[in-house]
Amino acid sequence: MFMITHLLATDLDGTLVGDPTALKELIGYYEGLPYEVNLVYITGRYRSSALSLIQSEGLPKPTVLVTDVGTSIYTGSEMDLDKEWEGMMKRNWEPEAIREVASRFPSISLQQLPDDRRVSFEVKDDPEAVEDFKLALDEAGITHKFIYSSGRDIDILPKGSGKGQALHYVVEKYAGIETKILVAGDSGNDLDMLTLGYPSVIVANAQKELAECKENPKIFHATKDCAGGIHEAWLHFYGEMAKQF
Repeated sequence: MFMITHLLATDLDGTLVGDPTALKELIGYYEGLPYEVNLVYITGRYRSSALSLIQSEGLPKPTVLVTDVGTSIYTGSEMDLDKEWEGMMKRNWEPEAIREVASRFPSISLQQLPDDRRVSFEVKDDPEAVEDFKLALDEAGITHKFIYSSGRDIDILPKGSGKGQALHYVVEKYAGIETKILVAGDSGNDLDMLTLGYPSVIVANAQKELAECKENPKIFHATKDCAGGIHEAWLHFYGEMAKQF
């Protein structure tokens, strides 16, 4: 167990990553603080893809890595799989049944992934098919969580998963009630973690589905893109913390 006093929980693509100059400035800012900001990366990428991005972008190594839209959690120096969370994700999970239902909709195409932790699809210009697919899964009695984002991506996850549920689990297990948290995202699959009640930021370059997020004093709408928006929000929520620490 490790003590976390400050925590940034952030999506990667389009949120932390996307503006190299702003990213460098944010990392430099965190390194200059009198306290450590632990990093939790929460991404739709699978493990090897996320690790590749971390390396190619020169990102600091996270304390916790959450992949596959919240269905897998990795911790430690070797990014070992959290077996407790894995067991929860496998309960009543039927990926083959999901793929069978999806095959009835020609405009919905399966994404090729390395495993069955989630089942993901792409759809182009057919919102009616998305709604019909969702209804068909419900009618088939398949236990799942349905996420449609960016007007293109469909992620079908185990029930009880998602970025928000995974973040809640991470905070409960590794942080405390006094931990200062900032959550950052840019698309619809970030919505459930942005609305957990922690201080959160929607970066300026966010997908339009996040524009519908209700006004809330805990949700900061940044004027800057990507890491610049995170930096802006950290100063908004915790800018005086360095002087008080």
